[in-house]
Amino acid sequence: MTLAQIAVTLGGLGLMAAVAWFFWGPRGEGVRAAMTSSGRQEIMVLVKGGYTPDVIQLRAGTPARLTFRREESSSCTEMVVFPDFDRAAQLPEGQTVPVDLEPAEPGEYQFSCQMGMVRGRLVVS
Repeated sequence: MTLAQIAVTLGGLGLMAAVAWFFWGPRGEGVRAAMTSSGRQEIMVLVKGGYTPDVIQLRAGTPARLTFRREESSSCTEMVVFPDFDRAAQLPEGQTVPVDLEPAEPGEYQFSCQMGMVRGRLVVS
């Protein structure tokens, strides 16, 4: 193998590792949703190359509103899906879309785009 072939192979392996870490790597503790005076948890989620924040902390038994704002034209993020809550919402580009949930039980619940490539997590305690 030549030095150029070794460099290309190592570069490719490094890029594959970076992609795997981005999609399947560990997530932080997340951001706690704010409690409003009406007793509902609320948080804004930016959709641009992923969900920001992608880990959201909620309290069990308290209604929650996640407001999504999609700032990209990728067809992958046109929809957000909450399989454990049997909910989904279309996310038109440049618009805010509220998604109301009521997490009754503590646990971790996934949400994603319709293709499952862009992912987030609800941590309910």
